Formats: sequence, C-alpha cells, structure tokens
Amino acid sequence: MWMRKLVLATALGIAGLGTMVSTPASAGVVVGVGFAPPPLRVERVGVRPGYVWIPGYWRWSRANYVWVGGYWTHPRVGYRWYPPRWVGCGPRWCYHRGYWGR
Repeated sequence: MWMRKLVLATALGIAGLGTMVSTPASAGVVVGVGFAPPPLRVERVGVRPGYVWIPGYWRWSRANYVWVGGYWTHPRVGYRWYPPRWVGCGPRWCYHRGYWGR
C-alpha cells in the first residue's frame, strides 16, 4: 500500500512541475551580451497570397550575432505576429523570442 502512495505522490509532484513552465508571451531568453545587435537587415520580399512574411532577426551565437533570415508561413487566424526583439537590460542585452499573440 505504501508503494502505491509513493507512486501517486511522485506522479503528482511531476505533474505540478508543469505549472511552473512560462507561457510564450512572458518567455524571454536572457543572453549576457555586452553590446547591442546590429541594425536589422532589409529583406526584399514580394507578395505571396495566403501567407505572411516573418522577418529575420539577429541571434546570439557564442561570440557574435548571426543573422537568421525571414520566412513565409500561413497566418494564424485571430492572432498577430510579435517579432523577436533585443531589449537593453542594464549593461546587457536581453533577447525576447517572437510569438503569435492576440
């Protein structure tokens, strides 16, 4: 009987960890970068019916910024694309991922 209680308590504890996961709207990736990213690149795109363009962004890669090119995707009905951004956080720069939100 005690084994059954132990298994149940363990399962409930693991399930409780799922409530600690942050949501996409509040999830940010803090990167200890001491200098600002370069200006965004201009990506020339045409029109593609039924798709939306997700612009590129600068990603931090160990020692420098690396450009990640934009791409076409299907829009999410009722949602808006919030692009990734770099925000000054004191002497460092913090990266916030892009996400679909209302």
